[in-house]
Amino acid sequence: MSERHVPGNRNVLGQLLEPLRDAGGRIAELFRPASQASSTKDAYRIDVELPGVKHDDVDVEVVGGDTLVVRGEKRDQREDRGEGYIFSERAYGRFERAFDLPSDIDAEAIEADFADGVLTLKLPRKQGQARSIKVTRQG
Repeated sequence: MSERHVPGNRNVLGQLLEPLRDAGGRIAELFRPASQASSTKDAYRIDVELPGVKHDDVDVEVVGGDTLVVRGEKRDQREDRGEGYIFSERAYGRFERAFDLPSDIDAEAIEADFADGVLTLKLPRKQGQARSIKVTRQG
């Protein structure tokens, strides 16, 4: 079967598909968990909101020594039965968030805690040895 060209309609298919071009990115955004970061002189803290996610479905990894990746899967299923009706709802989706790590992080000492749908990551800063340098005067 050959393609038939109709004058003036060369981009009709492209125009019809335009709204769908970025759909994959928009769908991925729906599963991208919200996060909040803060810091103190001793550590950074990242809170990642993961409502409905079980702690066994979350993985935290340091990649390449400078990126912290949080990934997992949300699996939620609810069913409500009553007289004359059944309501069933399922929500499934994989998610991933990546955070660039500052150079002063002690990656070997990162801690993760999961409670009430919030993943809390504590990223301790490297503890440098402070030393005093005496300035001498010459001349």
